[in-house]
Amino acid sequence: MPLLFRAFVLVHIACGTVGLVSFWGPVLSRKGASLHRSSGRIFTYAMLATGTAAIGISTCTLLDPLGCHPHLVGRIDPRLGLFDAALVRGIFGWMMLYLAVLTINLAWYGRLCVLNQRHHARNRTRLNVLLQALLLVLALNCAWQGVLLRQPLMIGICVIGIATVVTNVAFLATTTPARNRWLLEHIKALVGAGISVYTAFFAFGAVRLLPSLALNPFLWAIPLAVGLTLIVYHQRRVRRGYAPGRRPTEA
Repeated sequence: MPLLFRAFVLVHIACGTVGLVSFWGPVLSRKGASLHRSSGRIFTYAMLATGTAAIGISTCTLLDPLGCHPHLVGRIDPRLGLFDAALVRGIFGWMMLYLAVLTINLAWYGRLCVLNQRHHARNRTRLNVLLQALLLVLALNCAWQGVLLRQPLMIGICVIGIATVVTNVAFLATTTPARNRWLLEHIKALVGAGISVYTAFFAFGAVRLLPSLALNPFLWAIPLAVGLTLIVYHQRRVRRGYAPGRRPTEA
């Protein structure tokens, strides 16, 4: 199990690094331009691969928590307590599994939004709907595990997943969405996936040096604050561009 775990970690790091870098291509480039499209595709596929590897990491952790994280055995943090099997399974198993599916959900949903901008009904694929249901279940489970472990961040972080499902399903259930709604959803989803990969970089990436930083609210807040700012900024530009009597600026 530890050998398989390390293989998933290597894939996760490699694909996550690509995602960290390529994220800024579509964010900073002109919307609809060649660079925006090409870097956006790279980022999307990198996120799908990163999330898939994270599912493997979390599954291995759930099956063998201390065997996959031997560096945590016997360590005690004044805030988190002893890193026993239950705590490791909760943080690096259940919570990582939830965040992995959140990343895949956002990347896939955002991809479909731009592919099916003129054919909204095609967004309601079985896989897309299944990802919404799966994310909701894992978000609620993460919150419950947080209650059992008395870890407030595990409880609070589930709000992002629930909000994602609610807004995604609201769009999917709309028969005739506004003409720019697909673009607003695309921005929300892909920047949301960026928030996810940077959160993993700042939070879980620090665990090798300082394990307690894995649940440090400050580290989690940095990518969330930056990502939400980007979402609000770009969505406001889209709404202004689609105002009556004005040409779209974000198409």
